[in-house]
Amino acid sequence: MSIPRVGITTSQLIDPALKRLFNGTSRLYAQGVLDAGGAPVLLPNLPEAADLYVKQLDAVLFSGGVDLHPGLYQEEPVLGLGEVDEERDAFEVALYHAARKAGLPILGICRGMQAINVFEGGNLYQHLPNHPEFWGDHSQKALPPNLAHEVHIAEGSLLAAHHPELKLRVNSYHHQAVKTLAPSLQMAATSSDGLVEAYQGDGIFAVQWHPELTFQKHPQHLGPFKILMDLLKVQV
Repeated sequence: MSIPRVGITTSQLIDPALKRLFNGTSRLYAQGVLDAGGAPVLLPNLPEAADLYVKQLDAVLFSGGVDLHPGLYQEEPVLGLGEVDEERDAFEVALYHAARKAGLPILGICRGMQAINVFEGGNLYQHLPNHPEFWGDHSQKALPPNLAHEVHIAEGSLLAAHHPELKLRVNSYHHQAVKTLAPSLQMAATSSDGLVEAYQGDGIFAVQWHPELTFQKHPQHLGPFKILMDLLKVQV
């Protein structure tokens, strides 16, 4: 059996020395895919290549990065919105719909989780500090592989199969979050202050934390990558 190829979305970055735009992301996403049994493939942001990419892949990982433009969920920017990249947004919209049409399993991490929810019809909190009801440490200062807060896992969820104790301490590096969960998705974990921290759907799993930054010290955090491999087995 061939090793499944997992496409990983990338950020658009500027090399200040060369003054050139390039695509890249943390190698730890690729390491997580590899350790879970997949072959990682980085995907430059080319909307016109989305269908071509999907034909050569078995699954897609939507990685972390800058904020989504709120126009994607019919809102105006509010105070506190961070950097956006509309070219990346356009690429990921095209890639997501091509992957869904082809029936590819999908994993979302941080921005990826937020993006999938938006692409499925949900929306986001643009800047959590504007919402004092969320008192948890969602933008921790401690560097990886330190952890921040606990999440409470829904019984019977894909995540529960890897964490039967139904709780997990995770890291937290985000200022946006799922507000309204898309109707096609089901909550899989929440924070103590009520934010959606993980969800699942038909061929979809996503987490708000960054397991790629912690799984080498905390092996249980390889779970989301293993879940993606489990979704691939279901597709066979």
